[in-house]
Amino acid sequence: MQERTVRPPRTEVAPGLDAPRILIGLWQVADMERDGRALDPERGAQALAEYASAGFDAFDMADHYGSAELIVGRFLARADARGARAFTKWCPPPGAMTPEVVRAGVEERLARLGVARLDLLQFHWWHYRHPGYLDAMTELARLREQGLIAHLGVTNFDTDHLRLLVRHGIPLATNQVSFSLLDRRPAGRMSEFCRASGVRLLAYGTLAGGFLSERWLGEPEPTHIADWSKSKYKRFIDAAGGWEALQAILAAAKAVADKHGVSVANVAVRWVLDQEAVAAVIVGARLGEREHRADNLRVFSFSLDAEDRERLEAAFARAKEIPGDCGDEYRRPPYLTASGDLSHHLGELPPVWQPIEVAPGRRRVDSGTVWEAVAGYCRALRVGDRILVSGTTATHGADTVVCPGDAEGQTVYILDKIGAAIEALGGRLEDVVRTRVYLRDASVWEPVSRVHGRYFGAARPVNTLVEISRLVGNWEVEIEAEAVVPAGR
Repeated sequence: MQERTVRPPRTEVAPGLDAPRILIGLWQVADMERDGRALDPERGAQALAEYASAGFDAFDMADHYGSAELIVGRFLARADARGARAFTKWCPPPGAMTPEVVRAGVEERLARLGVARLDLLQFHWWHYRHPGYLDAMTELARLREQGLIAHLGVTNFDTDHLRLLVRHGIPLATNQVSFSLLDRRPAGRMSEFCRASGVRLLAYGTLAGGFLSERWLGEPEPTHIADWSKSKYKRFIDAAGGWEALQAILAAAKAVADKHGVSVANVAVRWVLDQEAVAAVIVGARLGEREHRADNLRVFSFSLDAEDRERLEAAFARAKEIPGDCGDEYRRPPYLTASGDLSHHLGELPPVWQPIEVAPGRRRVDSGTVWEAVAGYCRALRVGDRILVSGTTATHGADTVVCPGDAEGQTVYILDKIGAAIEALGGRLEDVVRTRVYLRDASVWEPVSRVHGRYFGAARPVNTLVEISRLVGNWEVEIEAEAVVPAGR
């Protein structure tokens, strides 16, 4: 009797886009090429063919993963690549996202992959204060309508900004975020919103760079880490309570693994796959060095029962929750990335608006809305150490209303806009000492207030929130702010 070939189960990531529930991640190509020597594309393509033949025929990469796109392009040109999926990312620096810039980014991905249409293009944005991401996503949606992109996703977007894009009408299929036994941030608001909106999560970091395996159970804490992936997830371990917290999770996962006759890595992946909003997990591969296809298949040989989940939950209780929302590690402390502190990198980004000197000791910024010049006011004005921000609405560019009819999404956009104005004048959002919030409809006070709390929960400025008879224009909320910059800043 011929032995039946076991293949990973598949899922519909988006309408018409199916993939195995384990995707092969190619971020380690960049690590393997860090000495400046590119991998042999033919050998890399052959390694991908071997994964595909085992049913792992969807590959995740990005514009900055070394030559990963070129290797996948070489594989896709082969006859045995039929049906394979290529998910890539575009991660431009903040700046003007004109139609020409966006099209050039897409066309470069198409050329490197050698395809006429991208299966899934995932967009990353470094700095929410810069509103160019909305221009980029709007243009990407147009290119999707033109047939250059099958599906759109984002990567490392937090819940507020994912929701803003969806409520603004951007057709998003996925959000790629860190999700593991160590990093359980997506299990909260993110999963709740994804379930309601139909956005699926693609989970990376599921094995924490290899730390979630038997290899590290009972081992002393490492003092030196060579590869980028492990250095990143060692920061996650530290934020989650340190080596002792990791050992508690590993011990619990090992007990579950022994019960089912599988590995700790299998348990770690199975737990993430069981989260309702997760479409697939991404497991990294070092092409030509190591492969884990057989072990990956064992993820689908067992199920976690109530006892298993309770054992893991008890271990979670001994650890700390990773601070913030999904993707915060790239935009705010504690910067849980391979390169560590990103404050210098983010500090080098240009301000969204350039300040104008209007008189000795007085500077202003204009945001470009049509009414600033007509009505004779500015977005924000700095006088000495005080920064005063005009009543601000969710107006993007000259006259586009962001998230029409949605007060929560408009509040997110407004507070980013206020933050950009304050930063352009040398302040920070934590310098804000007063806010005033004007609502068209007082019944939405709670979601608006919760957004305000996520932005100002540490600074705790004085605040006034009122309902008014009407706002001028198609807006649900308007906010003004005052900040005081500390002496010596």
